[in-house]
Amino acid sequence: MLKDKLLPSQQPTNQFNVNNYDFNMGVSNRTQEKKIELQNHLNCSNLIASLLVARGVDDFTKANDFFRPELQDLHDPFLMKNMQLAVDRLIAAKDNEERILIFGDYDVDGTTAVSQMILALSEWGFFVDFYIPDRYSEGYGVSIRGIDYAVSQNCQLFVALDCGTKAIEKIAYARSLGLDVIVCDHHQPGEALPDAILLNHKQIDCPYPYKELTGCGIGFKLLQALSVQLGLNEDILYDLLDLNALSIGADIVPVTGENRILAYHGLKQLNEKPLRPGLRALLEQAKKSRPLTLSNVVFTIAPRINAAGRMESGKTSVKLLISKDLHKAREIAQNIEAFNLERRQLDQGTTEEILENLAFDDGFLERCSTVVYGDNWKKGVIGIVAARLIEKYYRPTVVLTKSDDFFAVGSVRSVHGFDVHEALTACAEHLEQFGGHMYAAGLTLRIDKIEAFKLAFEAYVSTNIQEHQRVPPLQIDMEIDLPDLFENEESVSPLPRFMRILKQFEPHGPGNMRPVFFAKGCFLNPDSSRVVGDNHLKTEIYIPEKLFAISAIGFNMSDKLDLALSGVALDIVFVLEENIFQDRSSLQAQIRGIFESHQGL
Repeated sequence: MLKDKLLPSQQPTNQFNVNNYDFNMGVSNRTQEKKIELQNHLNCSNLIASLLVARGVDDFTKANDFFRPELQDLHDPFLMKNMQLAVDRLIAAKDNEERILIFGDYDVDGTTAVSQMILALSEWGFFVDFYIPDRYSEGYGVSIRGIDYAVSQNCQLFVALDCGTKAIEKIAYARSLGLDVIVCDHHQPGEALPDAILLNHKQIDCPYPYKELTGCGIGFKLLQALSVQLGLNEDILYDLLDLNALSIGADIVPVTGENRILAYHGLKQLNEKPLRPGLRALLEQAKKSRPLTLSNVVFTIAPRINAAGRMESGKTSVKLLISKDLHKAREIAQNIEAFNLERRQLDQGTTEEILENLAFDDGFLERCSTVVYGDNWKKGVIGIVAARLIEKYYRPTVVLTKSDDFFAVGSVRSVHGFDVHEALTACAEHLEQFGGHMYAAGLTLRIDKIEAFKLAFEAYVSTNIQEHQRVPPLQIDMEIDLPDLFENEESVSPLPRFMRILKQFEPHGPGNMRPVFFAKGCFLNPDSSRVVGDNHLKTEIYIPEKLFAISAIGFNMSDKLDLALSGVALDIVFVLEENIFQDRSSLQAQIRGIFESHQGL
């Protein structure tokens, strides 16, 4: 395999960014004072106070907001530029009994945004229809076919969700046909703006204070403003927060500010209220029970919702999410599960094909980027394949496939700290169109320009990527002594108070990742170390002289079994989690890295 051909400097390694490494030393007196004040206010350990201060939660008020996010702390939606115009146009549509076409992207953010808008507006007496473009025949964003459908259904208002900011020509076409257009989008605007009522908090002159909402989140703010203007029952709106939690988890946006509030209450609804029929049916197919975390959204729910758009149509996902009939929802969820299985087989096969091809690419070893093209790869899986390639060979990656006789489309994924959107901007002369974010983007280009783009992309990456961005980071929040996780009166087996408080740091995501800990001089118990599942290390971290041990698992770390059985002292990087077995909770370490102690950090 190609991994065996890599030069030593290109073999996967670990880079350590130690944040707050020594939490009792090397910090300012004021920071130490804040930790002590927070300890006293919250009656918590120094470990908890240190983690909070490192997240900017350095006083009681911030801590209260962090641990108890309140819906009343959401920003006034009318702070967003053009919000009053959008609300007035919706009210006019209701008063005039106009039909509204709700248009959205085929991914989780788009389909949850469309579902949310349909459920709220129809409940409030609006006449709505929806349209999700076909990934293969129409591609991403506002489509001509979607606009024509709106006209054919006698719609007077076109509401685009999670897309539209850069759809200048297509929205001009919609306007030429007499459609009014509202755009609810969170993607970075270009120099030109569409002829529409644009709700996008990233507009330069938009005063809205929080800039990280999803497309579904922008739609929520429009509905929130509408409910305020009309004096509508906001409980209907808050019952849709589970859809916002799905969009936040799936779109990998920062879980801070308003997103934390929306995700917190969305997860609370998912776990404490009856599930909407579509989600209940989806979880049944996935054999997943509650409680759910944002991580469950990312790895269990989101791939299945996306699978419909990748393999058939995103319309299927919307039908599932808006369904009020459990029997019908179960039929749809069963089909989606079949799509998901097919998707997994396809992305695995495509990834294997690419890896085999790269093994015979003599120039691959010298490059800083990966750009690959295949004329028969399915568009719906190339984004996943790009992510798989980064897992294998850590470098900015573009996977291209044939769209028609003249054009190719591609998915772009990046590594930590490297902005691929800027890279694409530098290569714009070779592209027909592109868009996206720092870490993920999409593009279209002529097939005869692929080689020129490949060279330009590699030139930009090799010139601009930093050395530390060429290896996967293993960020560490804190070094700890494992017995300190338990208070004096606590035994080792139950869930300690430290972990009960740590659980309240959820929901986790960018801006509030799960705390990563580092412990020196530990051992893995040879008697309990074994491989479970396909490739996982099940073991126990223990410190013999302190008679201390906790259960641990290392996913995809079966290659560390010999190290676990060796009996040598180890430095271990891990996160903590609650393990529930037969309705009993205990502390478990999820290992992220294992190193012989003499290597150090």
